[in-house]
Amino acid sequence: MSTAVYLDQIRQLVELQKVDDAIFAVRQELESAPRQLDELQAKFDASNAQRERIVEKLTHLQEQQKRLAMEIDDDSARIKKSKNKLMQVENTREYHAMMREMDSMEKINRSREEEKMTLMEEVQRQNEALAELDLTHGALQAELEVRRDGLEEKIQLAQAKLAELEEKRQHAAGVIPQPVFVRYEFIRKRLEHPVIVGVREGICSGCHIAIPPQSFIELQRGQQILSCPNCQRLIFWNEHFPDMELQAAPAKPKTLVD
Repeated sequence: MSTAVYLDQIRQLVELQKVDDAIFAVRQELESAPRQLDELQAKFDASNAQRERIVEKLTHLQEQQKRLAMEIDDDSARIKKSKNKLMQVENTREYHAMMREMDSMEKINRSREEEKMTLMEEVQRQNEALAELDLTHGALQAELEVRRDGLEEKIQLAQAKLAELEEKRQHAAGVIPQPVFVRYEFIRKRLEHPVIVGVREGICSGCHIAIPPQSFIELQRGQQILSCPNCQRLIFWNEHFPDMELQAAPAKPKTLVD
């Protein structure tokens, strides 16, 4: 193979790789978008469950407060009634019995008042926790709604872009000699993306391992398309193409739910 033909085929393969890079990025988006939405939904569900637990606890605490208030009011009324009756007691025995009963009720009420204060403090803590949680919970809910609403449209756009790229790929593949294209496809189906990579200063940019000296010498001659002995990807010498950027670092693609 002449050097001119070799260089032309490398250019064709690199153009095909660029299309495959774009296809790879779009497919990654299509795979990751629903997963990211699921992760956000899981966060919201966990926040919602925590919120429900706090609300349930507050309901229980408030029921306890009502019960205590009623018991305190009832016993306070009984104590007041007993004090009024105390003035009408005719004998010492009955007087002491009523005093013991009043002391017992007052002691119970003091205990209830302490419990009432404890409940009030706990209700305050739970209300503060609920208010703090509602800040993040509301933000999660708003974000979830926005992302869910836009996801379907963005997926459709990505699918349309993918169809466009597949058509572009067919055109790019059509100008590559069949044996070379078959070799490219064989590697693409068996190795992690990408298929063709540059070699700079004797280092394969696919696996970042040095090319054996003899293989590197042959690569520099530019007579035939070689594979990296380590990762098996197709390789080319970067110095053969000083006027074009064959391998730009892939930009991190925006996700469909961003």
